[in-house]
Amino acid sequence: MKLMAERFQKATMLVLAGIIVLHITTIILLLVATIDNAWWITDSVSTDLWGRWELTKSVWHYTNLENYPEEYLQTVQATSVLACIFAILALFVFVAQLFTLPKGQRFTFTGILQLIACLCIMIAASIYTAELHANETLGGYGHSYVLAWISFVFTFLLAVTYLILRKKSE
Repeated sequence: MKLMAERFQKATMLVLAGIIVLHITTIILLLVATIDNAWWITDSVSTDLWGRWELTKSVWHYTNLENYPEEYLQTVQATSVLACIFAILALFVFVAQLFTLPKGQRFTFTGILQLIACLCIMIAASIYTAELHANETLGGYGHSYVLAWISFVFTFLLAVTYLILRKKSE
């Protein structure tokens, strides 16, 4: 009986460690997607949420995003930053709840924060897809755009995991 309790405790610790690693990985992916300059790329242009890099005579030059509808661009920027903030906050809340709240109440708030981060990522990537490059045929979505959608999946999985862990511990 004692051996089974030890194994269960080790398995629980591994699950919690895996969740923390996935959460940190998601935060890193979100930060890279928000900061890096590869949401839309062509042979001579690389665009991110903040500016446009144009290749002229083998030198990259930064320019502002002038041709984008400002209200959509600002929405994408704001929701991307909010997703990062909510994901980071959720990690701190997760660690704090681990040590302070009794079983059954632990991960509800963390799951809600993750769902909000997930929603923010989905809004940012969806608006970017639908409004900012819908009619362009030259170029394609870059790795930052792909990382944003991967982060969406990870944050959704983490939110579901937190809510399932809350239910199992009741």
